Amino acid sequence: MSSYQGVIVSDPWLQSQFTQVELRTLKSKFINVRTQHGRVTLGDLPPVFSKLKAFTEMFNEDEIKTVLGESNSDMGEEIDFEGFLRAYLNLQTHAIEKSGGTKSSFLKATTTTFHHAINESEKASYVAHINNYLAEDKFLKDFLPIDPATDALFDLAKNGVLLCKLINVAVPGTIDERAINTKKVLNPWERNENHTLCLNSAKAIGCTVVNIGTQDLAEGRPHLILGLISQIIKIQVLADLNLKKTPQLVELVDDSQDVEELLSLAPEKVLLKWMNFHLKKVGYEKQVTNFSTDLKDGEAYAYLLNALAPEHSTPSTLDTSDPTERANMVLQQAEKLECKRFLTPKDIVEGSPNLNLAFVAQIFHNRNGLSTESKNMSYAEMMTDDVETSREERCFRLWINSLGISTYVNNLFEDVRNGWVMLEVLDKLFPGTVNWKQANKPPIKMPFKKVENCNQVINIGKDLNFSLVNVAGNDVVAGNKKLIVAFLWQLMRFSMLQLLKNLRSYSHGKEITDADILNWANNKVKKSGRTTQMESFKDKSLSNGVFFLELLTAVEPRVVDWNLVTKGETDEDKKSNATYIISVARKIGCSIFLLPEDVIEVNQKMILTLTASIMYFCLQQQGEGPDDNDLASEVSRLSVDGSVSDAAPSPQAKD
Repeated sequence: MSSYQGVIVSDPWLQSQFTQVELRTLKSKFINVRTQHGRVTLGDLPPVFSKLKAFTEMFNEDEIKTVLGESNSDMGEEIDFEGFLRAYLNLQTHAIEKSGGTKSSFLKATTTTFHHAINESEKASYVAHINNYLAEDKFLKDFLPIDPATDALFDLAKNGVLLCKLINVAVPGTIDERAINTKKVLNPWERNENHTLCLNSAKAIGCTVVNIGTQDLAEGRPHLILGLISQIIKIQVLADLNLKKTPQLVELVDDSQDVEELLSLAPEKVLLKWMNFHLKKVGYEKQVTNFSTDLKDGEAYAYLLNALAPEHSTPSTLDTSDPTERANMVLQQAEKLECKRFLTPKDIVEGSPNLNLAFVAQIFHNRNGLSTESKNMSYAEMMTDDVETSREERCFRLWINSLGISTYVNNLFEDVRNGWVMLEVLDKLFPGTVNWKQANKPPIKMPFKKVENCNQVINIGKDLNFSLVNVAGNDVVAGNKKLIVAFLWQLMRFSMLQLLKNLRSYSHGKEITDADILNWANNKVKKSGRTTQMESFKDKSLSNGVFFLELLTAVEPRVVDWNLVTKGETDEDKKSNATYIISVARKIGCSIFLLPEDVIEVNQKMILTLTASIMYFCLQQQGEGPDDNDLASEVSRLSVDGSVSDAAPSPQAKD
């Protein structure tokens, strides 16, 4: 029986933006154009893209030509298949913006490949932030402070160290800094590892890295670097805008039903709600609905600071008729609350949304003015998930956001209840499975419309042979966390196995099972001359991390520094190994969302995803190499039912 070879793209990031179904479809379109014209140029793409389902209702040919022309003035330039894919992603970004999908969160559409003018005020603010937070960093202190008037920021970002360090400022502990290459002079391979580690870690804290790859960072492309820095900083400044970190936020609502609504709000919406709560108390009659035009005159700021810090307030702030003068006085007041001056009066008057958001968040962080005596405080504490559920929520939320769907998920268990997000995920992973004519787009007021969406989700799951006995759409609408997690795990696992299957054309397209992944990992370690093995994905011996470090070494010999590895005998040593494993895996190209605790506690689901991600990276890299026959012999030994064929050595359990 002949096998089908999956479409392989040389850039791993670009490969990750598409399913194999999408790649096969687009490859077919590309080949058709090349067959007709002998070559493919940007000018050939508008009539092709205008007929694709993704764009047919959004753009006509002339509009597509305009969009593509923004990023490249030479429409007669010949492009290869990767250029074809990048043009598709470029147009996709515009389609998302045009449909309004970017409005769901500040995290969308900040890193795109089309032309952007650099906002010098934002650049200066981000540079000030970096200079402040990373001034004492052992590696970066020799390069700081950065001069915002130059391109030093983009030059410094080219080696990947700055962005990795900034991620750790935003979410401490995300990257094990032992995994960052910090030599004074890095070779291209080492720089690429840093950029790969950066992008995979950025996804792991909630950044959307649509249309940005390691080469973009290595080239220091200004708008892409600023877009990524913007997301990282926003995640940092908005970190406390949730009930888990700041339970006092329940003071903003009146009853338990409102608490549920508060849980589902994006952090920037919570910040607006907090701001209006205090403004109302001091008699400010307007409603602040954005961080731009509503703040230009500075009056809302003056009232807010008067409410939060009356000891620093002065009537002259409101008496002045000059918005710039008022903005300057507002910043002076804020400095007395120890708010760093990362924006200027001009930024306030011009209504810079990103800088205003960061400024309001800084005020919240330094003095939120909320009480711990709220009657809803106990209810908020009751709604906090247990540790395991919280970790699973985090994992699935970040995974969904990494897929690049239009909706950004802020609170998994709330945001999936209308079914729309689930449908978007299914359509992204398995194009054509969703009947959009029967789908109801948010906002959805009628409960039965939500049930219709969720019923379609469950039906698609059943078509994919998920285990969904006695599960109905109502369960998702009701927010049944156990069932939501069970469905999403099956979805993640199924898509993961499909990715591996698409790389397994060498073994005649056999289905991949959990046992295949286990056997592959054991065989890989054994072939490298090491003796550690795992009996299953819940083997408690895995908690010391040694097996995965040996597996990573077998896959990429130079990536693990064994001088940094411990035996994993104490809790501290286990955590040291676990954090190192995650960063090293991301460094070689694995997109994973587990935490060190998942390794230490041997969380079966997360251990499976980690092993499968390493396997996917390894087989993909080997598949691009010259010796495909070795790969064929390696993967063909794994039989369909997950057992090992006669030609394969049996996995040995660790003594």
